[in-house]
Amino acid sequence: MTAPLDLTDLSSLPLDLARPRLVQPGLLPVVPGHERYWVRPGGVTALELESGDELTVVDRFGAQAAELTVLGNGGEDFSALGLRADAPATVLGSLTEGSAFDNEQVARVVTALALRGLRPDAAHGVRLFGGWSPAGSRETFTAQRPVTAVVGNPTWAMNFEEQNPPSDLMIEVQRADPYRPREIELPPPLAEPVLDVRIDHSTAIGYEVKKGDYIQIIDVAGRQCSDFLAFDARALQEGRELGLDASTTRHIVGQAYAQPGLHGKFYNQDMDPLVSIIRDTVGRHDAFTPACNAKYYEDFGYPGHVNCTDNFNGQLKRYSVAARKSWPALNLFYNTMFDEHNMLVFDEPWSRPGDYVMMQAQQDLVCASSACPDDIDPSNGWVPTDIHLRVYSSERKFSMAITHRTNPDSVPKLTRETAFHERTSALTKQFTEYRNFWLPTHYDGYGPKAEYWACREKAAVMDLSPLRKFEVIGPDAEALLQYCMTRNIRKLSEGQVVYTAICNDTGGMIDDATVFRCSDTNFRVIPGEDYTGEWMRQVATERGLDRVWIKDSTDQLHNIAVQGPASRDILRDLIWTPPHQPDFDSVTWFRFTIGRIGDHQGTPVIVSRTGYSGELGYELFCHPSHANAVWDAVWEAGQPHGLTPLGLDALDMLRIESGLVFAGYDFDDQIDPFEAGVGFTVPLKTKEDDFSGRDALLRRKANPQRRMVGLELAGNEPAGHGDTVHVGRFQVGVVTSATRSPVLRKNIALCRMMVEHAEVGAEVEIGKLDGQQKRIPATVVATPFYDPKKEKPRS
Repeated sequence: MTAPLDLTDLSSLPLDLARPRLVQPGLLPVVPGHERYWVRPGGVTALELESGDELTVVDRFGAQAAELTVLGNGGEDFSALGLRADAPATVLGSLTEGSAFDNEQVARVVTALALRGLRPDAAHGVRLFGGWSPAGSRETFTAQRPVTAVVGNPTWAMNFEEQNPPSDLMIEVQRADPYRPREIELPPPLAEPVLDVRIDHSTAIGYEVKKGDYIQIIDVAGRQCSDFLAFDARALQEGRELGLDASTTRHIVGQAYAQPGLHGKFYNQDMDPLVSIIRDTVGRHDAFTPACNAKYYEDFGYPGHVNCTDNFNGQLKRYSVAARKSWPALNLFYNTMFDEHNMLVFDEPWSRPGDYVMMQAQQDLVCASSACPDDIDPSNGWVPTDIHLRVYSSERKFSMAITHRTNPDSVPKLTRETAFHERTSALTKQFTEYRNFWLPTHYDGYGPKAEYWACREKAAVMDLSPLRKFEVIGPDAEALLQYCMTRNIRKLSEGQVVYTAICNDTGGMIDDATVFRCSDTNFRVIPGEDYTGEWMRQVATERGLDRVWIKDSTDQLHNIAVQGPASRDILRDLIWTPPHQPDFDSVTWFRFTIGRIGDHQGTPVIVSRTGYSGELGYELFCHPSHANAVWDAVWEAGQPHGLTPLGLDALDMLRIESGLVFAGYDFDDQIDPFEAGVGFTVPLKTKEDDFSGRDALLRRKANPQRRMVGLELAGNEPAGHGDTVHVGRFQVGVVTSATRSPVLRKNIALCRMMVEHAEVGAEVEIGKLDGQQKRIPATVVATPFYDPKKEKPRS
């Protein structure tokens, strides 16, 4: 078992305190001496404790064991926490297996054990929780003397029918001396750095980087701007200053600033790339304004104020770079934006302690980085702090990633590859970040149109693994889902799936989801967002439903969809089911079965008659370790039927034609299911039990103001998300999704329209430019545009 170690995450812990005047989640603790850390499944977290410090281990989601090892100067010292070892430390024992030992963080733990004369495979521990421990279970220990506490989190592969995936543990530490000065702990190096230097606040440094090397710029305390300059080193030797150019970069990448992915490079004036963005844990930067300069402070009445431009001039002098009064820079962690009046505005940065940006040099470079001294406005949160710089050799490779946080103070998660990436990446290089995973936009050698037609006429296979999965299990599971979901979950039969809206108390849609009923007490909820799981846990607590476990199984279940008229023929001879499960041909629309690929010894899968294409189709769920086997079997079986891979671009055409809504485009928490066109998910007359948003939805349905309608556009110019829809001068609607329909040979759009203009046949105009100077005539039509009776998926 490979067990990567999860490094600590330090942030504020919400407590029952008087509400502060300003809420700033994700920064340093609001309670003196209180710290919080996380332990991922298969990982360990080590903490140094002083005498009197309190350590609390929390099984936040329930049914998750923990292993606690206590180390003193002479070896194991469990009595320091009032404990006796009762089991082997299995997680520690696994640290030297496979590639885990190559992990810098793991090496630190192994070294700490070695200094005490211990081997990981000989370590002991105290087992906490496990079995069916309630969500939120916690055990607290007080250190009698200085020790190192190591918390391990056992992991395993989830069994489909047991529905008990491993989950995170949380550690809380309350220091006995909360005011003892403690240096903010940086994230450990991602590899052995060739340069590792602190940039003190209000200073800058110049440095050289070789082509291919990686530059990691870390915000130490959070909310601190760091200006970055880079020059082509060879051009400097020739007397030419070719540095980062924001205008050229925006022209080439089509974005305000480069981000990890296809459009991830910053260019110079000659349109040559200088750096490529590899990782970005913040996502908000500035490429519009120069580094701060003397004139900026002088104009505010602060003559002589230290500034980044003068600091850069001093550092770059030795590289024969001419001094300037203002330097155009990439302002990392600086939070600027243009408002609706096209005015440039800014606020405090989004960065938290330890956030970073990693870039790879595309040429030999001369670089300069600053820790901005601005203390007269919010650009550094009013208090300038340090920046840390690390440079790594080109010999090391790092995954490309953006950070996702469920909540502002959540543990950051880097974009990851799905379990099917090895197969999809062999077919295309066109990937985009989609809900914290890399997914293909389209496939090389096919293209969106070919992929679309394959799905409409033959069959296509697509990776849908980013869909979130939550196992909701226990005696109170049905009661919880009956309240959280708009659909009547009590009527859901075992082996049945239902599509539902999920609403807040105002009737706005938090998310949509499919719900699988696995047994009387076991359900699988598949929404789009991580927050849906957090919200269900919150509801369970508020309603006193303490016999339900909501466990995230996204990393235990990855899935592909096989869609199209030939999908049944492709899978019929491929899926074997045991006698106690429905056979493949019995799986009708919105039903599922559990089976295997080939025969009783084949790869285990869950097969559901669901999809997002408007065609006959199925989804196959498997453990990530089986993904290649599942893909290969489907791909081989599909070749005689013309099976084609399908990316997000083609999927968007398919789902819009079929009137299928998409979160963030067609609905959000301000839009109710009726306005989003999924009012059929709200059985107000037949569902007698109360559910979240019911009262608000009763009022909204009785007094509708907007409806989701279809639009057919005249001519060949397309609409886009957010385009305004007008009758005369006044706006009556907004385009939520739009595409060119290959099968209809027309431009079409989904539109949220005022009810006065929502009747089929109504004539409207889609506004372009400012909404007034250019109009596209359009007609309201019924949806879905394609197969309005859904005869194809039902077939």
